[in-house]
Amino acid sequence: MTAGPAPLYVVLNRSGDEFGEYQRFLDGTPCRMVYLTTPGGLAPLRKSEAVEIRVLDSLAHEDVLPVVRELVGRHGTPDAVFGQSEYDILTAALLSDGLGVRGGHGLDLVRRFKDKPTMKSAVRGAGLRVPDFCPLDRSGSSGGSGGSGGGLRAEAVIEALGSLPLILKPRASAGSEGVTLVESTEQLEQALSGVDPAAYECEEYIEGAVFHVDGVYRSHSFHFVTASRYVNTCLDYAHGRPLGSVLLGEGRERAELTEFAERCLRALGLTDGAFHLELIRRPDGELVFLEVGLRPGGAQVPFLHADLFGIDLFAEAFRAAIGLPPLWQPGAGPQGATGGWLIYPTPGRLPSRVTRRTSLRATVPEVYHEELPPVGWTITSPGGYDNGCGTFRFRGDDPAGVLDAVHTVLDRYDLRTELVDASGTAPGASLGTAP
Repeated sequence: MTAGPAPLYVVLNRSGDEFGEYQRFLDGTPCRMVYLTTPGGLAPLRKSEAVEIRVLDSLAHEDVLPVVRELVGRHGTPDAVFGQSEYDILTAALLSDGLGVRGGHGLDLVRRFKDKPTMKSAVRGAGLRVPDFCPLDRSGSSGGSGGSGGGLRAEAVIEALGSLPLILKPRASAGSEGVTLVESTEQLEQALSGVDPAAYECEEYIEGAVFHVDGVYRSHSFHFVTASRYVNTCLDYAHGRPLGSVLLGEGRERAELTEFAERCLRALGLTDGAFHLELIRRPDGELVFLEVGLRPGGAQVPFLHADLFGIDLFAEAFRAAIGLPPLWQPGAGPQGATGGWLIYPTPGRLPSRVTRRTSLRATVPEVYHEELPPVGWTITSPGGYDNGCGTFRFRGDDPAGVLDAVHTVLDRYDLRTELVDASGTAPGASLGTAP
């Protein structure tokens, strides 16, 4: 009996580092790979093992759809379409839905993980605490605890949610992109005037410690999970402050956070997939769901997990989405590891040239990895979580020691930049020491 062709997988890729090495993720699994990649994601792809690689300037749905239809005409309907980036997960699900693809994450699931009002509605429907929220479109619907809240009048939004301050955020963004803290009616009025109401929501501001839970879900339960406490917040990073986190050790707090996260994932209907979930603990101890991504965490999260636990979260995300068994097995990596990470943003005023930065790897024992901007580098555009002005990863014997090391770096890291004009000449204004 003649065997049929190997499974065909279409991958949307924009990762230019080791997390774009899909040949490793496959681990010898027979298949046919087609890559649609941005120019920056081409380097890690193994061309000799691909059926086809197409380099595209845009991976937006309207741009890749005609390309995928052409590929289907030549190679047949894919067995799965996969996008690892937050920007490509929905596109992959839309392609799968439109082409009748059986594998990959389903469109309904992805929409629950992408659209924040839908996401919070599902979690709240399971009896879990979420911030009160209000979609800003004019449908008249509101996720708040009272009022209609469907219009763009600041007073109506505040009435729907009860009080200030509030958080204005895109319904489907990643990280802190487009997120604004508003503390007055005037601020909210001004913020609302510049947004598309169909693309934004407003929600209750919750005070407390912020955490993230990361891992891989297989067959309706955790295959791998960690919990970490943020040092500062993603919103702080967008406003020029460093961002980091420290892994929690075994104990009551970690157990409470992961149990709450699992209830959230079940409410959202996750069966198999990687996730990055954020939540907050109020001063009275109450846990509140913030949001979740159907993907590994960003910044240094995947690197730290690979270093400390021997797990490639992107490999596991890919394999879970297309239905392959996991590569990482419990007990395979180092046991009892703890660590953390810290990243510094680029200056708020650009272009700027780096005039000084201090290495701390030799003086802070817990720092095992650092990436520093070169002195003389001219920064011309804002950096994200992956290309800022200083990156540190930490390893230690216990979370308290790692947290102390993070604060030591916060105290000692001396980053200085100066403004430059269009010709590259510094007018003499120094931006001083990093916060």
